[in-house]
Amino acid sequence: MTATGAPRVLIFDCDGVLADTEFDGHLPAFNATFAEFGVPLRWSRQTYRELLRIGGGKERLRSVFTPQFVAEAGLPADDEGQRTVVAAWHRRKSELFRQLVLARQIPARPGVYRIVSDAVRAGWTLAVASTSAEASVRAVLESVVGSDNVRHFKVYAGDVVPRKKPAPDIYQLAVRDLAVDPADVLVIEDTPNGLRAALAAGLRCLVTAGDDAADGEAFEGAALAVTSLGDPDGERVRVIRNRSSVTPRGWLELGDLAALIGGHGDE
Repeated sequence: MTATGAPRVLIFDCDGVLADTEFDGHLPAFNATFAEFGVPLRWSRQTYRELLRIGGGKERLRSVFTPQFVAEAGLPADDEGQRTVVAAWHRRKSELFRQLVLARQIPARPGVYRIVSDAVRAGWTLAVASTSAEASVRAVLESVVGSDNVRHFKVYAGDVVPRKKPAPDIYQLAVRDLAVDPADVLVIEDTPNGLRAALAAGLRCLVTAGDDAADGEAFEGAALAVTSLGDPDGERVRVIRNRSSVTPRGWLELGDLAALIGGHGDE
């Protein structure tokens, strides 16, 4: 229990936190969608890395609708027509993405299943808050945490809030809906935008950024930024930035996450 006497709350982002979905799932699904629709566009890894600064898949798609590209690709020039095209592209992209998830083509991030299983046993409140489509989030969640654990999660996803990350809206919604004290919550994110959203909602944040994140300054304000949660029989944790009392020794345990929240007691 925390100092407020309430159970601890763990809220995960989805893409890049639960699984390596961005480059192994969403990117190939976007490119396959462009090919199916005959769109003269293919995003490279570097281009997509830059597009990840934009919160939401539909919003990333809308970013390509420059006057020059619209003319070259024969796309509608009016706003309503473009919204219709984006909706169709995004719907098909989400279908292709879910096919990759169901085919087990997207690897889970280290330590997620272990931490979730421990949190379920300890009676923690669990949720996912993501700007991805809800059906895609639920598919990833069940694939990563398993059918027994998934029923313990609340999911907040897609267009459930008007503003996407780095706006705090989705985390504010989760806190209100779960009826929890922000002091009892730890968010797990992987991007600067996600971190900013959590901090703007008044929540502590653990960042699991992957090996590509060498710049600790991008995660200023995080309680702890590491490459992953790590696993005893797998990937080891590398610390990127640390302003907490937690000292990871190869992998993070549930007690470490409790310490980041600030609670003490039996796990």
